[in-house]
Amino acid sequence: MSTVCEFELNGKDEIFEFNKVAKQANGSVLAKCGNAVVLATVVSEFDNPGTEDFTPLTVQYIEKAYAAAKIPGGFFKRESKPSELETLTSRIIDRSLRPLFPKGYVYPTTITVMVLSADKDVDLQTLALNAASAALYTSNIPVKKSVAGVRVAKIDGEYIVNPNVTDMINSTLDLYVAGSKDELLMIEMRAISSEDMVEVDIEAFSKIHKTNEMTEEELVEAISVAQIALKEANETYETGFENVCKEKHEVELVEFTIPEDLIAHVKNTYLHDVKDAVKKLAKSERATELKDLAKKIAKDEYCTSNEFPFENVYEAVSIVKKEVVRAMIVNEHVRADGRGLKTVRPISIDTNILPSAHASCLFTRGETQALVVATLAGAKDGQMFETLNEKSTSMENFMVHYNFPGFSVGEAKPMFGVGRRELGHGNLGKRALEATIDRDFGDTVRLVSEILESNGSSSMATVCGGSLALKAAGVPISALVAGVAMGMVVEGDKHCVLTDIMGLEDHDGDMDFKVAGPKTGITALQMDIKLGGIELSVLKEALLQAKEGREHILTLMEEASAEIVPSPALPLMEQFAIDPSKIMVVIGKAGSTIKEIIEKFSVSIDLDRDSGNVKVAGDNKQNVLDACAHIKTISDNAPSRKQNEKIIFDSLYKEEEVLEGVVERIVDFGAFMKLPKGGEGLLHISKISKERVKNVSDVLSVGDKVELKVLKVSRDRIELASANI
Repeated sequence: MSTVCEFELNGKDEIFEFNKVAKQANGSVLAKCGNAVVLATVVSEFDNPGTEDFTPLTVQYIEKAYAAAKIPGGFFKRESKPSELETLTSRIIDRSLRPLFPKGYVYPTTITVMVLSADKDVDLQTLALNAASAALYTSNIPVKKSVAGVRVAKIDGEYIVNPNVTDMINSTLDLYVAGSKDELLMIEMRAISSEDMVEVDIEAFSKIHKTNEMTEEELVEAISVAQIALKEANETYETGFENVCKEKHEVELVEFTIPEDLIAHVKNTYLHDVKDAVKKLAKSERATELKDLAKKIAKDEYCTSNEFPFENVYEAVSIVKKEVVRAMIVNEHVRADGRGLKTVRPISIDTNILPSAHASCLFTRGETQALVVATLAGAKDGQMFETLNEKSTSMENFMVHYNFPGFSVGEAKPMFGVGRRELGHGNLGKRALEATIDRDFGDTVRLVSEILESNGSSSMATVCGGSLALKAAGVPISALVAGVAMGMVVEGDKHCVLTDIMGLEDHDGDMDFKVAGPKTGITALQMDIKLGGIELSVLKEALLQAKEGREHILTLMEEASAEIVPSPALPLMEQFAIDPSKIMVVIGKAGSTIKEIIEKFSVSIDLDRDSGNVKVAGDNKQNVLDACAHIKTISDNAPSRKQNEKIIFDSLYKEEEVLEGVVERIVDFGAFMKLPKGGEGLLHISKISKERVKNVSDVLSVGDKVELKVLKVSRDRIELASANI
């Protein structure tokens, strides 16, 4: 018999049903909110322990097309590889739940979340994490802490917890926080740009682009709002799930212990060698120096006489290395490469180094190097994609693609498909930069970041290089954006915040987070907290230190941007407006006129039928100018279409009224009828006759008089049917 738990949190009703489906899993739940239903399951193999010191956890979030009453698009009519949204959501769930597993839990575990029913107003990422946590918390796996996800929006200056998806259209903030009742575990944030109307003269207004970046103080305030909501949600879940929790299975937590005498031997005899290796590790992510030292130690008399295997020796060296790195930072305020805690590594910037690309930037910071290349195209050249809640396809016109080849860290491995890490870093770069792009810019922009070297936050190098590449490509941006990776080391009651961390400090530190934005605030933040929690006062300290680093980098970026020489490959573009009623003349019958212009002048043309805006782009300036002149000539010589008189239908016609109309034009789905008192209305194909009409032209011709009946009438439209139906 199933057990149902119902809660009301942040104005939303949530229902969790246990012991109804997937009962062979270690834990499962059907979670419902509105019309959204997700199934979350967790399975762990207690009889199959791993041999390495980490939890082999796999998380998969899967959206089923039937959840929105759709059949998958494309040639194959079944779900295939995960979309980017599914992959990124899986990553969020993984990063939020992985810290819950106790140290030494080495049993293969899979968490699966499937969306069975969708609701366009329900945030599926939040519901998915809450469901996954509920399945894990109530399972027999030894996890005894609930985690929840909270999204915070800022609408009209007010913070809204877990808003409806449609409300996010009006928000200037997208903050997603995961945590327990006491601890923050993961934070993701992005600013959302907007357009404001400002008065420039009496009865004259102008649109201005607002990036809506947040100050450090504002962001801490928003996170505190999320923290309060997390405490309430998790206390509610833990109390509500008390009676459905399974008895925890007693599993052996495997201790990968290294003999204390071996660690002491390394410390006492080879501490100086370890420190030398640490200094060399600061210049590379490769652990060659440590391995060479471990091989040397493994051959000494002490290790051979005690028959210590190389694996144990190497682990002992790694333990001592970690202690050395952390002690230097906390006690001496000196880092492995000799820098102070706030010092950013040397930066060099080269723009437009690729003559055949539209724009490029080689951004080098220490031993991290990103080559970011920008490509411009028309609005129709964006990435088409489908979302679960939308019936039609959508278009993505700003893309950031991140690639991380093995050679960037000295690994001899080929390049394969894009993994979760690449998608996550690319998404972070997009979130950081997108808010700065003018919302009126309608072209497609693709940024590709090729990581050529990596030793600490290549994603933030991508942000810096990407912002300069946008500038070099002539994309209208509100400001340059810089990103910096921050770290923290905590020992007892002491803590040290590190600016511009290396891979070594990321690995041996207690927290890493990435902050990006212009000088005026933060546009994107990503944080993973290994400590199990962080005080908001410490977080504020870290954000303010990140601001100092960001401002330093931005000063160098501004100097580089002043020296940008446009790439010879950058397409030339002219933009002008014509009478919107003449757009169809420029297009021609079945697009014949515009195709002829494109072929004749070797240009691309983008037309806006509503505004009459025309964009002409090409590689040859004279061809672009000639195409513009040709379009203007066509427009000038074409007669203006007479503007339709504004008709208020409900003042002229009444429902059930019978009248005579004249067929004005025929379309596939019906005929537009000219009405006797003014205006025109649609006679739909289904309302022409009692019998099924296959083709309107089989029954009606332009000029025919038809007796009509008014079915429905409103101020701006009228629905008609043949009077004989």
